[in-house]
Amino acid sequence: MKFSDQVIIVTGASNGIGKSIAEHYLKEGAKVVFADVDESASNNIIESSAFAENAIFIKTDVRQEKDIIQLMEKTEQLYGKIDILVNNAGKSLFKSFYELTLDEWDDILNTNLRSVFLCSREAAKIMRKNAKGGAIVNMSSTRAYMSEPNTESYSASKGGIMAITHALANSLADDRIAVNSIAPGWIETNNYDSLRDVDHEQHLSKRVGKPADIARACLFLTDRENNFITGTNLTIDGGMTVKMIYEEG
Repeated sequence: MKFSDQVIIVTGASNGIGKSIAEHYLKEGAKVVFADVDESASNNIIESSAFAENAIFIKTDVRQEKDIIQLMEKTEQLYGKIDILVNNAGKSLFKSFYELTLDEWDDILNTNLRSVFLCSREAAKIMRKNAKGGAIVNMSSTRAYMSEPNTESYSASKGGIMAITHALANSLADDRIAVNSIAPGWIETNNYDSLRDVDHEQHLSKRVGKPADIARACLFLTDRENNFITGTNLTIDGGMTVKMIYEEG
């Protein structure tokens, strides 16, 4: 259990990719803080876990600076340190560019991107006290460099996450904090068995991704033995973004 002496914060840990990330760290012996707005879902995950004694829930709206400051302060009070932060919380919005409101734009940017800035800033203040430093992983998306129509706010937020990642890697280097991002492609978080053959076959990997694919990448990037990796983005998309696609007919 490589993470048995470490304290991990996972934002957006109550479902989907965040849930899998939190569960993987728990299985590796870490103490995991579920930072989310959904108290019921998080507590259900914790109570059903074989490692429940190593998990806590701290209600956190990542759009609110005061919630983020409280999250970091409570974690330090409980465990004395923070080793790893996974900035996973996020939301999407598919809406006509012509109808997208400023409030909707701000909500997506504040949830997805501003939260990375705030959480990283407050966690790093504590993380820098560690003799061995720490690690931050930011959840970007393949939509940072490829898009569908009507995804402006989401794509902009994910592109910003990729950019702030390499900026933070520079800023936090002297504090021995590695900072990387992950760009997931199609990760099915609901009913995997309902996917069609064509859904799987369009991937070079011949399958759609699962939350565990991203969780294992987090474990890899935050392993202290891998701290030579910093400032980079890891694309996990079954090969979709390296395909050249032409419409025939």
